Formats: sequence, structure tokens, C-alpha cells
Amino acid sequence: MFRWLKILPLALAALAVAALSIVAASCNSGNQPQARFVHAIQDGGELDIEVNGSKDFSGLSFGNFLPLSGYTNVTEGSDTIEGLNSGTSTEVFSVSGVTFDFEIDYTVVATGFVTNLNSVVIISTPDNTTEPANGTVSFRVINASPDSPGPVDIYILDAPAAGGLPAKPTISSLAYKSVSGYINLPYNSAGGGFTMFVCPAGTRIPIFSTGWSFAAGASNEGSTRTLVLTDEQNVNQMSQYPIFLKDIN
Repeated sequence: MFRWLKILPLALAALAVAALSIVAASCNSGNQPQARFVHAIQDGGELDIEVNGSKDFSGLSFGNFLPLSGYTNVTEGSDTIEGLNSGTSTEVFSVSGVTFDFEIDYTVVATGFVTNLNSVVIISTPDNTTEPANGTVSFRVINASPDSPGPVDIYILDAPAAGGLPAKPTISSLAYKSVSGYINLPYNSAGGGFTMFVCPAGTRIPIFSTGWSFAAGASNEGSTRTLVLTDEQNVNQMSQYPIFLKDIN
């Protein structure tokens, strides 16, 4: 048999393997970890956020988040997140060892202070993207307030408390840099939304209530919301206005 006839099947096999590799890569490309980024550094200006040197979030100011809906693909593995003054190459902070796993969606919060680089903290938490039951609102809270007065108890109520706050908080003893679990509550069928009260742990004396009732979900669908506690901008005290993230529905 001619030598080239022996080589041909091997060459075809190699091409087939290469083709399969391309197909596999294209299938996996949609399954990267994804993130949304929250700027809660109270003394930080407008930032561009890079993940492993790739600018993934641009022009992000304090108290805001990107993308405004959905998520942005990020690199799988142990990553370095850098904050740059927006539109420049001036580094404001750099935090390494932030892990993103395959096919997981994350909320990533930067908090602390840029005046002390060692105090900048990245809170990265996986999101539950499974829709809760119809008529249910699932809440979680992230404490990203460095001037939180110690751990806090959080009450999320569908109506202002006429006789004071109930004995049991919705979320107990949430310390700075901590993330609560998801708490399921019935949709407020009266249509008034929810009010959040934040108290020093073990008390029922509010540091503040939201001052506004935030709408959440609908009676015919399940919804998920994330609330991020922050400092006030350039003020060393917890803000009365948490960042409100609409996760599902």
C-alpha cells in the first residue's frame, strides 16, 4: 500500500479531533462564571473594574452596580480584581484570590476604604438563580458597611409594625462582610411592598428603617431580591438607603 494511503486516515482522525475540540470550546463558552459588581467603597470615586487585567465594568460610581441587569462573564478560577480611577491607569486597589467557579453567577461587592489600600474588601457570593414559588419573595442581605455598629438584626416586614418590631428578626446578627442566607416571605398582597428595619443585634431599636417601601415581585410569580448595606458616601456611618438588586422577576 502506498505510504500516503496509510497517512490519510490518521490525518482525517486528527482533523476530526480538532473539530470536536472547537465544538466543545464553543459549547463551554456560554458556561463561564458570571458576575455583577457593586461599588460600596464609601471614599472611592468613579471606578473601572478589571478582572485579571480585563476591563469588565467601566465608569462605576459609589452606590451603583453593573451591569444594570443580568451578569458579565468573568474568568474561571482564582482571579485578581483591580479598581482603577475611571478612564485612567491609576490603580486604586487590587485584591487577589477571588474565586469564580464554572457556571455560577456571583454578586461581587467592593467595600472598605481606598485611603487605606489594605482595608479594601471584596465580598463575592454565589447567587441563587432558581425562581422561588409563586407568591413568594426571597430576600438576602449583604453587610458591606464598614461602620456597621457591630452585627445587626434585620426585619423585613410587609407593613410598618404597629406594636413595635416582632420578637424574632428576619435575619439575625449579620456582621460586616457577611452575607445572609435566602429568606422566603409571602408576597405582600396589599401591594405596599416591604420595609426593612436595621437594629443593633439583640435589640429592637432601629438604627434606621428604609424610609421607603420597596416593591418586590408579584402575586403570580416568585421573586428574589438582594439588599446591600453600605456606609454613607464619605461619611463614617451606615447609610439608610441600601442598594437594591432585583435578582429574579
